[in-house]
Amino acid sequence: MRKSYLDNLKWVTVVLVVLYHVIYMYNGEGVQGVLGKITDLDVQYYDVFQYIVYPWFMLLMFIVSGVSARYAMDKQTGKEFIRSRTTKLLVPVTIGLFAFQFIQGYINIQLSGVTDNPDMPLIGKIVASILSGIGVLWYVQMLWLFSLVIVLIKKIDKDRLWNVCRKTPVWVLLLMGVLVYGAGQILNTPVIVCYRFGLYFLGFLLGYFVFSHDEVIEVTKRFFWLFAVIAAGLCVAFCIIYFGENYADNPVYRTPLFLFYAWFGSLAMIGGFARFFDFSNEFTKWMSTRSWGLYVFHYLGISAVAVYIAKPGLVPAWACYLLSTAAGFGLAYLLNLVISRLPFFRWAVLGISKKKNRKA
Repeated sequence: MRKSYLDNLKWVTVVLVVLYHVIYMYNGEGVQGVLGKITDLDVQYYDVFQYIVYPWFMLLMFIVSGVSARYAMDKQTGKEFIRSRTTKLLVPVTIGLFAFQFIQGYINIQLSGVTDNPDMPLIGKIVASILSGIGVLWYVQMLWLFSLVIVLIKKIDKDRLWNVCRKTPVWVLLLMGVLVYGAGQILNTPVIVCYRFGLYFLGFLLGYFVFSHDEVIEVTKRFFWLFAVIAAGLCVAFCIIYFGENYADNPVYRTPLFLFYAWFGSLAMIGGFARFFDFSNEFTKWMSTRSWGLYVFHYLGISAVAVYIAKPGLVPAWACYLLSTAAGFGLAYLLNLVISRLPFFRWAVLGISKKKNRKA
């Protein structure tokens, strides 16, 4: 049976990612790789939204992905799981770069100013466009790698550790914050800072071994208010102390406050959705079935508005925010609708297998 709270948690988190990227695109805190500040405000106080969601939402996505991996492996052999994950994850970040995502890459290098360099040859710009097309798909790259590793771990573990984790009590969940802090200190790439292998692999493992148990989910439901109060307190402290600093890079993203907030924010979201959002209706089903396409395509609309409308100053700043939001959702849903119906492209860009196509 599908877990409605898990489906809702997935699509709501992706929606938060879209909204985050709109604010992030025009942030006034000097976070690199985007257009940056376009208002005349001395301080963009609404930028605090980035500080509220950034510490925990990607950790949460990897936890949820670990849970989903466990459920999938209950129905598939190791080879079947690798084959399906390769189609779903690896194909879009390899073949998909040449089939479609180079468009996103070209816009990305315009944002970074690469296209303004007259000394760069055309072939260099083409290569840069293809590589920059990875964009938000860094998450997909890491998820594919983790999926390979978890198959090996399952063969070695033979579910011994998984069965032990079924009885995880609340005090162990609280102490896991120390593990999260430790993982946040290791395997962080120095330049492209989103690749936090230590932190996100731990999140994936915790999803697989711990949060895939209904018994543990019941614990998160029972102690939701405890997790929520702790997360809220850490959130307020984090925003007060670090607002205005680059939250996405060292040293902020290695601090105890960042990582403990990441953990308790994730716990609060899991417990809250399991407790209050374990239902399904036509709207949640619609959002859930399109959350993958929304994630894959949303940044194209946001960045296109930034490059072609906001950068030349064609409309006021407030209109840029509205247009970016509308384009982030609207263009993503439109591209998902079209590309999911095109032979080859639905496989290359969205990882939709031919078997699923025949069923559809």
